[in-house]
Amino acid sequence: MKKDIEIPKVENVYIAVVREYNDTYKTDDWNAYIINDKDVDLEMLLIMTRGYDEKRATSTMRHKLEKLPPKSYAKIELMQEDVLALNNEFIVTYFEDNKMYDKSFVFRKNTINEKALQPIPLMEARGVLVK
Repeated sequence: MKKDIEIPKVENVYIAVVREYNDTYKTDDWNAYIINDKDVDLEMLLIMTRGYDEKRATSTMRHKLEKLPPKSYAKIELMQEDVLALNNEFIVTYFEDNKMYDKSFVFRKNTINEKALQPIPLMEARGVLVK
């Protein structure tokens, strides 16, 4: 029965979009990261990303990480300037202690910008964070 299904709450896992200088192309890029601010490994992470609004949608991208150690982060993807005007959704599924966790993180359209930068946990960087 539905009432018997336990859906664990995702805590201390975040998505951040950080503005970083790219030495190769001499540009300032927006990069998305997943952050594990827990004291345990996250295993078999599946991350689905897409951008959308009322009229447009991007392709769906899928990413996989075998393991994300405690108190660490990993780059998910480069975000092009055009998609910042869309809602950007990151659906994250992972295992922790043999339990499956799932959460959707959404950056609302135009919320990823220079004015919204804040310190990002575990990273020596400033960016936009969704908890």
